[in-house]
Amino acid sequence: MNHVRRPASPDLLAALEGRRSVSAAALAAPGPDADETSRLLAIAARVPDHAMLVPWRFIVIEGEARAELGALLADAYRAGNPQMVPEKREKFAGIMSRLFPAPLTVVVVSRPVGGTMIPQFEQELSAGAACMNLLTGAKAMGFHAIWVTGWAATHPEACRLLGVGEGERVAGIVHVGTAAGEEPGERPRPDVAALTTRWAPPD
Repeated sequence: MNHVRRPASPDLLAALEGRRSVSAAALAAPGPDADETSRLLAIAARVPDHAMLVPWRFIVIEGEARAELGALLADAYRAGNPQMVPEKREKFAGIMSRLFPAPLTVVVVSRPVGGTMIPQFEQELSAGAACMNLLTGAKAMGFHAIWVTGWAATHPEACRLLGVGEGERVAGIVHVGTAAGEEPGERPRPDVAALTTRWAPPD
């Protein structure tokens, strides 16, 4: 029996084919408003999730909280690196203080559920898919975004300040806003043909 195929969506395909990360430092207002943020998070949640475990959650950072959290992370970096050359320590502490330049940041927290047949690895992939949905959702809304990690996503004190609990890990820190100035040009992409094989029966 033949089924009717849904028509292709040229605009959606073009958005996917042209998606490009923009440096967090280059992201400025406007960002998503409250309704757009809610819609973006709903898009992020529409990912493969075997057994419907919901092995992730979101932490939203916006408004004055950006500077407040940045200052706390800067202090934590200084306290955690007393042996570092002062000039270098202050340089990286300054980076922490300016970690949230975009109007909106969403921290995707991976929280695998134990006692289930679904492997932890698959649950972590689901959290990664939520990060990717944030990027593509932002693109579809007309915004720019980038997915990063780094010290603030892995250091125990930084994670505590973010609000990451025991048994949780940061899958990604996704910054969303509007590119200040020109969008970055295309970068080299993988040779998909060289990375693709067609399965054949083993000899």
